Amino acid sequence: MVNQLPIRPGVFASYGNGWRKMWKYFLELLLVLVVSFLLGLPSIALYAERAGEWLGRTFAIDLILIRMEGPGALLIVSFIYMILLEWPLEYGVKYISLRAARGDRFVVKNMFDVFKNYTNAVLANLLVTLIVAAGFVLLIIPGIIFACKLAFVPYLIVDRRMEAVAAVKESWRMTRGHAFKVFLIGFLAFFVGLLGLIVFGVGVIISIIWIRLAFASLYVAVEASKLPATTAEQPR
Repeated sequence: MVNQLPIRPGVFASYGNGWRKMWKYFLELLLVLVVSFLLGLPSIALYAERAGEWLGRTFAIDLILIRMEGPGALLIVSFIYMILLEWPLEYGVKYISLRAARGDRFVVKNMFDVFKNYTNAVLANLLVTLIVAAGFVLLIIPGIIFACKLAFVPYLIVDRRMEAVAAVKESWRMTRGHAFKVFLIGFLAFFVGLLGLIVFGVGVIISIIWIRLAFASLYVAVEASKLPATTAEQPR
C-alpha cells in the first residue's frame, strides 16, 4: 500500500520518512539486520586474518579437471558465495526497507522473497557492478553518476520482479531529475554513519537502518510522483 500522505521526492523528506518508519518498525528491522549479518559471517570469517590463513592452508576445491588448493581456492569460494548469496540477500534487505518505508506490513522472512526473482537479482547485481566499475575506470565521476542512476535497480527487482536489463533501464528513467538527490542521500549517509560511531558505536545500528530507509523512501516518493494521482492512491 502506498502511503496515504505521499512522500516528497526530496533528500530531507526521505530521511524524515525513514526516521519515522525506523521507530515504528525498529524491532523488526533490527532483527533483519541481525539475520543479514549472521548470513554474512562466512565471508567475514574468510577475510579474517587467522581464519583466512588457516583456511588458505587447508582449503581445496575441484573445478572439473582442475584442482585448486590454498588461497586461490578460498578466493573462488568467497567470490561465489558473495555473488550467489550475499548480494541477492542484500536486495532482500532492501525489499524489507522498501515495505517499511511505504508503511506496508512485513515479516522478517520477506527478506527471502528475493529468491522469487533470484536469477534476475544475481544478473542485475553483476550488470550494475560492471557498469559502475567501468564508470570509475573513466576517472571516477562517471562511476558516481552511474551508481546514482542505477540506485533503484534493487527495488525494481524485488518489488516489480523485473528482468535485470529492464530494471537497469527503468532505474535510469526513474532517476531522471532525481540522481543528484540519490547522491546527496549517500553523501549525508557518511555523516549519519560517523555520528553513529561517535555514539558509543551503538548508533551504527540505527545509522544503517535509517540510511537504508532513506534510500527506500526516495524510491517510494519518485515512484508515486510518476504515477497518475488515481493510481498512486490505490493499494498495491
